[in-house]
Amino acid sequence: MSHTAVSKKKLLSRVRRIKGQSVAIELALEKESDCMAILQQVAAIKGAVNGLMKEVLEDHLREHLGGEDLTKEQRLGEVEDVISILKSYLK
Repeated sequence: MSHTAVSKKKLLSRVRRIKGQSVAIELALEKESDCMAILQQVAAIKGAVNGLMKEVLEDHLREHLGGEDLTKEQRLGEVEDVISILKSYLK
C-alpha cells in the first residue's frame, strides 16, 4: 500500500484547509480587505503548504529510501528524483 494511501485522511484534511485559506484570500481581495489580513492569510497558506510538503516528503523518504531492498542504482535514482522536486519547490 502506498504511503499516501495510509495517510490519505490526514493529507486530504490538510489540502482542504489550504483550499479554505485560498478561498478566504480571494474573498478578502474581492472585499478590498486590509493588507495585513491578506498578508496573514498568505503566510498561513505558505505554512500549511510547507507542512504538507514536509509530511509527504518525510513519508516518501522513509518508504522509498529507507528500505533495505533497493539496489544502489535505485537508491541513487530516488535521491535524484527528490533533489529535483526540492529544487523546484525551493525556487
